[in-house]
Amino acid sequence: MSGLGRIQHDFQEYLLRSTAGVVDHVVGTDRVPLPTRLRIYSDAYYSRLTEALEANFPALAEVLGEKDFTRLAAEYIATHDSRFASIRYYGDELAQFLATEPRYRPVPLLADLARWEWTMAAVFDAADADPIDAEAVQGKTPTEWATMRFIFHPSVQVLEFAWNAPQIWKAMIDNAPRPPAAVSREPISWLLWRHDTKEYFRSLAAPEEDALATALSGETFGALCHILCAHFREDEAPAEAATYLRTWLENGLITAIS
Repeated sequence: MSGLGRIQHDFQEYLLRSTAGVVDHVVGTDRVPLPTRLRIYSDAYYSRLTEALEANFPALAEVLGEKDFTRLAAEYIATHDSRFASIRYYGDELAQFLATEPRYRPVPLLADLARWEWTMAAVFDAADADPIDAEAVQGKTPTEWATMRFIFHPSVQVLEFAWNAPQIWKAMIDNAPRPPAAVSREPISWLLWRHDTKEYFRSLAAPEEDALATALSGETFGALCHILCAHFREDEAPAEAATYLRTWLENGLITAIS
């Protein structure tokens, strides 16, 4: 390892593991002793990661409050190194951390809120693609309708929550009164996507949830109609499937038909 490489390695190990190898490369002074000089960098590193977590999870930070969020950040940073070239992606495992750590596991709303915020950020960052409109399906024969498959916008995500994390997040983003934490009898699925540089989300009723899952998996429109027979009469299913397809096209969810 080169001289510069060794210095970089030892400095990184000091920041991450508090090892002592870096002291051979740093000179202290009477005014700024060696431990103080090193602590300046160490404190700055942890402060920057804490700021990154707060930027990625603003609603979670507000729910916990400054003291508890700072404690959470310290615990997460101590067990999760920054692995990305961009600090924007720090916190990718925070939801899992909240769901499994004994201190936070009894409050599942926290993990749900973190998962929601992280996914909304991913929706914003997703690659762009031009959506198609309803003209793309006009004039197709019944056989062509049955075999159509859909390519969805890269931002499209579907999440399932028992707790009202999306409603809490929306209220906090809008600076509106925060609803009390509540849990549903059955988990609710949510569709998230970006269209014209703006993020959108809405809840999904069971029939559309099944239809969308079928379409996202690459199945045909015919298979989508078959799935909907579990919710509607067989003669009604194609019309319901067409209604969902029209909505997806109007929302900008679909970028191609194959």
